Amino acid sequence: MLAFSQVGLTQREWNNPNTAAWKMDSLHGVMHAETRTDPPHPIRLGNENIQAIYEACGRASLAVIANHTSRIPEHQGRNAPHLVDTLLSLGMDIRKVFAPEHGFRGDAHNGAHIDDEHDAETGLALISLHGKLRKPTPEMLADVRMLLFDIQDVGARFYTYLSTLFLAMEAAAETGTVLVVLDRPNPHGHQLAGPVLESHWTSFVGQIPVPMLHGMTLGEMAQMINGEGWLANGVACDLIVIPCEGYAHSDRWFPSIAPSPNLPSDESIALYPSLCLFEATEASIGRGTTHPFECAGFPGKLFGDFSFTPHSIPEAAPYPKHEGSICSGENFNVLGKQWIEASHGFDLSMVVNYAASWHASHPEQPFVRTPSSFGRLSGSDAIVDAFNGSDKTAIALPNWTSDLLEFHAKQTPYWIYPLQR
Repeated sequence: MLAFSQVGLTQREWNNPNTAAWKMDSLHGVMHAETRTDPPHPIRLGNENIQAIYEACGRASLAVIANHTSRIPEHQGRNAPHLVDTLLSLGMDIRKVFAPEHGFRGDAHNGAHIDDEHDAETGLALISLHGKLRKPTPEMLADVRMLLFDIQDVGARFYTYLSTLFLAMEAAAETGTVLVVLDRPNPHGHQLAGPVLESHWTSFVGQIPVPMLHGMTLGEMAQMINGEGWLANGVACDLIVIPCEGYAHSDRWFPSIAPSPNLPSDESIALYPSLCLFEATEASIGRGTTHPFECAGFPGKLFGDFSFTPHSIPEAAPYPKHEGSICSGENFNVLGKQWIEASHGFDLSMVVNYAASWHASHPEQPFVRTPSSFGRLSGSDAIVDAFNGSDKTAIALPNWTSDLLEFHAKQTPYWIYPLQR
């Protein structure tokens, strides 16, 4: 058991339920809830609290940051009414919609340049935040008083919806616009894992100094961004969070609508944080197949007994790594199912094992294809250095346990929901 003095906490803070219920797996670098729980009643998302939205926004002019996940109620999937349609039907003054990576309809592949357009049904301007711009300009916000944010995140630092929130908060602070976050559960809200981002690795896949898994909802994260002074020049935006109802961080909860084309299943969401570093390496993680982020492999028979062949899928993986080549490796679907049920699930040693296998067969060829991308995703010089070490077949990952403890001490005041049900 770690002593409270090790992380700079007082005895009273260490005995707080939000602190005392955390457990540490030092081997894998994960802080986690003691047990997973099932909510006794359906969790009500922030966007379902129409009365609270109406009371917060009144008849103010609005812009909405939304995508295909912005449905009410979420558990009905894409058949449910969209937030924008719902608010328009109530006579609310929506002037425009901003769309994140993957677009307003969620059908654009990762990294795709998305152009501005107009919505055919409502006539509203759809302004891309993954095209020419990543952040709303003052001119775009000149005719709105409030900015509503309603997007399903997956709780990983490198999943760009968090960066979109951060930049929206910065734009709101600069223009005096009120930002309203309609909060949603975090599928990884039960755990913190991985190293905290180092500032020189800041990018669109890592805007703020948080671990790979930060364990917070975006409403909680917005409060932390404000409270820690992370926005440019330490400013804070005028923030309103409309919380979920009936949610605890220990709850098993996964979205009914896939948050992006390559996270189509609960298993892929559970595995994504541990497999994302493969993106910058020679290994494929199944983009261009029906099971992205549920497997990994190389062309040829280098590792494992599971085979898959990536093919072009226009709206998900138009140019997948190793397209048309039979790859061999492992299917992690069963592990994903186990992690869905377990108190925690995160393991970067899979990347280490694949690196060792690659270097054993290709001693002169680097395993990491794009070092800059690998650095941005990991956010850690120590991880970069480990993979660049002299002995490529015996990579030793650094220990980031103390970083997680320090981050947790900072995040606790911003929590809205209990850790353990």
